[in-house]
Amino acid sequence: MISAAPRQRPNVLFIITDQHRADHVGFGGNGVVRTPHLDALAARSTVFDRAYVANPVCMPNRSSIMTGRMPSAHGVIFNDRSLSPDATTFVGQLRDNGYRTALIGKSHLQHGMSREAVVDLPGDPALRTPWAEGWDTIEHRERYESGDTPDPEDFYGFEHIELTLGHGALSGGHHYQWALDRGATHEQLVSGGQYDSDVPRRSPLWWQIHEASLPSEAYSTTFVTERTIDFIEHAASADDDEPWMVWCSFPDPHHPLSPPSPWLDRHHPDDMVLPATFDDPGEGWPPHLKFLRDLQPDDHDFVRPWGPTPEQARAALAATYGMIEFVDDGVGRILATLDRLDLADDTIVIFTSDHGDMMGDHGLILKGVMHFQGCLRVPLAIHVPGNEPGRTDSLASSLDLAQTVLDLCEAGAYQGVQGHSLRPVLDDPTASVRNTVLIEDDFPPVEGRGQLMPLKTRTVISDLGRYTRYSNGFEQLFDLAVDPDELIDLTEHDRDPDRRAQAITQLADALIGADDICRPEPVSL
Repeated sequence: MISAAPRQRPNVLFIITDQHRADHVGFGGNGVVRTPHLDALAARSTVFDRAYVANPVCMPNRSSIMTGRMPSAHGVIFNDRSLSPDATTFVGQLRDNGYRTALIGKSHLQHGMSREAVVDLPGDPALRTPWAEGWDTIEHRERYESGDTPDPEDFYGFEHIELTLGHGALSGGHHYQWALDRGATHEQLVSGGQYDSDVPRRSPLWWQIHEASLPSEAYSTTFVTERTIDFIEHAASADDDEPWMVWCSFPDPHHPLSPPSPWLDRHHPDDMVLPATFDDPGEGWPPHLKFLRDLQPDDHDFVRPWGPTPEQARAALAATYGMIEFVDDGVGRILATLDRLDLADDTIVIFTSDHGDMMGDHGLILKGVMHFQGCLRVPLAIHVPGNEPGRTDSLASSLDLAQTVLDLCEAGAYQGVQGHSLRPVLDDPTASVRNTVLIEDDFPPVEGRGQLMPLKTRTVISDLGRYTRYSNGFEQLFDLAVDPDELIDLTEHDRDPDRRAQAITQLADALIGADDICRPEPVSL
């Protein structure tokens, strides 16, 4: 398939959601959630059915998408550290090549949204930052609540930012100030962060399922939608003919699962069908997975995974689907703007997510050192004007998106990029650019504390299946071709020693390939 040349250098609309499973869209095979606009986008795109994250946690994988580098290379291995300001990003490359760049919505390239993950570790730091104090506070909610509006000249390559901080009815950033101007109160905007706050229709099954205190016109999905449209309109009306790139980043459907009315009532829990693996007995599971599934929801803990009852899982699914459908409505408005402004033929559109959620799979919910498909696989559709639509089972990684955009925009790569351009697959869905996907997952807050969670987890995805090795000595291997539900661990009872040996070799090769040897520039001669 040959790409038709656009009328000018293509614009880029990069749509990303948060904690959104690959099978929680219509084009991903879900017959319950209603996503007509995303499905229409997918129908004119290349859909990647085997798209995987580089890390199943927010900050590490978002930083990997931005840089095209593994977390162990760019340094953001967990939600307790910020991406260095000197990191080269594909957005910065576009800006250097004449693109107008904007970030609308969730960034999470800095740790402000997740400072509860920051704990003191013993000893002096391994590295000392050369940056001025406060460089990593752009995403601190209290700055915006005090009336401060950070406006950096360059935020990881973005010349313009309008941030959402938090999720659901816990709102911050530029969205906080925008919502105040629309009549929302401070109490409404922060009510979603506490288990005992005054929110409407809180579910007795889990404190994080409730109706948002905000009306839909002040909610984050509306903010991201309208501010993205505003940016596109202004960029289209500029007389300098510069192409643009906008990172349109919806905070949903990440928990708390608290969409506003009427989106909370789009689905009834009684109508939800539990995942086929909900009753997985977990034969041979590593101890930490059994431990997590035995946990109950904690009224004070915002992020800890646990094992839901059937009623809790159905309620979570119903609320999640409503959040996704609200996002789909916003995507439809944005895509309609491209049509209205006659920009559709000049704009690359990418839709993906930063990671998934167990959402009842294997009797678990949320994420956290659980390398099942629900957390690792994400939706990915890439529309290139002039390309024929298609569907591919070729492997793709979040790492590949940076290189792909630069290739399509002819902006040039940079040192240290570890992803591959997906352009050959976009031109021919039967092509392939990688044989494996490496997935890293680190859990440094427990370092030296003797807890159950493994400090490091590494997974390799290939045609052999999914092989995962934990730093505490446990492992898992599933043949995804014949066991897509991941119910038969081939490392148990020595079921397939040859496949295991091949998978270990693949993991070793992938780890060697990910070893970073890039050189910072400039170098004094």
